[in-house]
Amino acid sequence: MSYRAGSVVRVALSSLALFALTCGWAGTPRAASQECTDGFRDTRGNVYHNRGPVVTLYAAVTPAQLRPYRRAASPEALRWADAVLKAMSLEEKAGQLISVGINARFLHQESAEYKELRRQVERNHVGGIILFRGPVYESVHLVNRMQQLARMPLLISADLESGSAMRFEDTTSLPWNMALGATGNPEFARRQGELTAREARALGVQQIFAPVADVNNNAANPVINVRSFGEDPAEVARFVAAFVEGAQGAGVIATAKHFPGHGDTAVDSHRGLPVIDVNRARLDAVELVPFRAAVASGVGSVMTAHIGLPQIDPTQISPLPRESIVRPAYAEREVFVENAVLPGTLSPVITGMLRKDFGFDGIVVTDAMDMSGLTIYFKQDEAAVRAVLAGADMLLKPADPDAAHRGLLEAVKAGRLTEKRIEESARRILAAKFDLGLARQRLTPLEEIDRAVGGPEAARLAEEVAERAVTLVRDDAKLLQRADGAGLRPGARIFNLAITNGEDRFWIANPFASQLGRSGARAETVVLDHRSTEEEVRDALERAQKADVVLATMYGRVRSGATNSTGLPAQGARVLSALLEKKAPVVGVSFGNPYLLQNFRGLGTYVVAYGDMPSLQRAAARALLGQAGFSGRLPITLPGLYPRGTGIQLSPAPAPAAAGAATSR
Repeated sequence: MSYRAGSVVRVALSSLALFALTCGWAGTPRAASQECTDGFRDTRGNVYHNRGPVVTLYAAVTPAQLRPYRRAASPEALRWADAVLKAMSLEEKAGQLISVGINARFLHQESAEYKELRRQVERNHVGGIILFRGPVYESVHLVNRMQQLARMPLLISADLESGSAMRFEDTTSLPWNMALGATGNPEFARRQGELTAREARALGVQQIFAPVADVNNNAANPVINVRSFGEDPAEVARFVAAFVEGAQGAGVIATAKHFPGHGDTAVDSHRGLPVIDVNRARLDAVELVPFRAAVASGVGSVMTAHIGLPQIDPTQISPLPRESIVRPAYAEREVFVENAVLPGTLSPVITGMLRKDFGFDGIVVTDAMDMSGLTIYFKQDEAAVRAVLAGADMLLKPADPDAAHRGLLEAVKAGRLTEKRIEESARRILAAKFDLGLARQRLTPLEEIDRAVGGPEAARLAEEVAERAVTLVRDDAKLLQRADGAGLRPGARIFNLAITNGEDRFWIANPFASQLGRSGARAETVVLDHRSTEEEVRDALERAQKADVVLATMYGRVRSGATNSTGLPAQGARVLSALLEKKAPVVGVSFGNPYLLQNFRGLGTYVVAYGDMPSLQRAAARALLGQAGFSGRLPITLPGLYPRGTGIQLSPAPAPAAAGAATSR
């Protein structure tokens, strides 16, 4: 039987596995092998000939055909991985441990960016690619190109904490984890995990860096916040386990992060090295609870964090000379902490806790190695070696992949690392690739994407979660619990003072304002940010004072690496504070950081929506107008104000003439 270029065939999995082993894939045969140029014999004795210039083995796989991912590698996967390793050089084995990052866009094949990515795939033999923000088709097409060039299949990953839209443009944003926590129903986490996994596979992604398993028990945390399911360890554990089961049941590797817990930090590890000065008993009681649940649920991967724990591993470290520190990849300014200790990503004690105490035998992946929590203290070659010595399998997004690869090779040559240790991690990654079906099919069909991604099911799930998540924390002013009905008074002149900490003033408030308009509200919207002038500030204050009610919509969101993460710009904060001083009727709505009431305690009415996703903005608008109810409850404590579980339960007004609304705490 002979297959020419472009043939679409279906052959036995064992045959394709052997082909990937002996000949590479899709036109990348090992030229020195006569077996590759003439054909190969599969495990059943069938002979396949390669007589054309390129052999492309391609078979579409539907979601129904995707197998659930199991952490324990199948016997067939281990046999394949062992056979592959025997044919690999040390350079190829070391490359399997490295995953490079890209913001995909259209790239001509002669462009410098394309050539550099190709070089990493062909010369450094990198094992994977992590995708950051980019358009759908350009991302998938570029990954397909790299899959064709790679001798071994690439493991493609992405941070999809809030669904595909976290990394792929024009797809559906699902609510943040804390919104799910506010519903009290882990079934939403399971459904969100399953949907995210199905869409990920349709987009060529096999490993998702989700769920966040951090317990957010620090209101000042600048980087986790609404990315967490909440502050109660047992509740977070329930949601983490449900997400893992949903995601891996739909055929991806789920990743619990950021081990051993990033929730009680006041420093963003994108900017510096957070230190959590707690003992093991405290970790066991709080931070580690969700990770134990994730491991018990079969999670395939755990991400370690750039966090120092001096009571667990007190190894002291010092910053590199300023001229040796890699330029920050995320941060506007770096944060240098005193008494820094070895971060969890490089600590054999902390990673050993995961391996030995938890019995975790899956893939350990570092947090991104270009984050300042690591780069302030270690060069990339040394960081790579220390991470592997500590027990990591996957080195995620090195600032300098060449240095990371070179560091591993030199460490083996010098005797710091053994080739066996490199093989241990490479085997784990290769076996996962096999069980994900990548030895059988590594290319992603473009024609399936617009049938599988961003469809009605995703929109319905987002709206359903949003409707049940929006939380009415305070309504002392009775602006929403009116004697004659629920929601804002019909016909009231509304001024929407939108305050954003992003670079998005021209569009961020559109979903909320549009929903108000569609619902018949008379609303005027002004958006303030850090660029707003004094004239704009004065104008906003004057307009607000003419309204019957002011909606202070606060887009103080997590912005990794930014100095103003979770906060509000001074311009908008000044207007809001002035209105509160004047006793203006103000409803505060947080489309992000739920703790903002601490900064504006004079707010008589306060609503939390936990994110800026369009579904959350629309749900909040409907609830404020009495067209939907408030049923969410705080999954965190507002220190000094309200305990976890607070949420005024307010039913929607049944009709414009309703005499009242049912309420309860």
